[in-house]
Amino acid sequence: MGKKGSGYGGRDVDFRYKDETVARLINAIMLDGKKAVAAKVVYDAFDIISNKVEGGDALEVFRKAMGNVAPVVEVRSKRVGGATYQIPMEVPASRRTALAFRWIKQYSNKRGGRSMAEKLAAELLDAASEQGASVKKRDEVHRMAEANKAFAHFRF
Repeated sequence: MGKKGSGYGGRDVDFRYKDETVARLINAIMLDGKKAVAAKVVYDAFDIISNKVEGGDALEVFRKAMGNVAPVVEVRSKRVGGATYQIPMEVPASRRTALAFRWIKQYSNKRGGRSMAEKLAAELLDAASEQGASVKKRDEVHRMAEANKAFAHFRF
């Protein structure tokens, strides 16, 4: 081991909010390694949210949206004796946030032809108020897990 200690630093945080989750959202939004463009999109979306919300706390809206979109359970396929069963399983925390980022990005892109910042802001605002396509996706995943609860004893 070197004299300076291990080479691992802290987690990556964004420079405006000093928040690890916002940095992960920026990385999720990023295309072709263009992190500055992704950061501008996210920060512009947060500015739009701050203007639309009375309290003006975009980070709080973002956290609420993440909580509303992140799935708690999902179904996984497992082959048992020639039949494939959809088995409900709890989602680990890191995958939970990754799925939430993926769905928010996916359904923001599908919104009408405005700038990405406006589409992202609209999706986050809808998700914070338990509406929007990303929350519907989470509900759909939960419904699938609920419908297949009978196969929970086949856990991996």
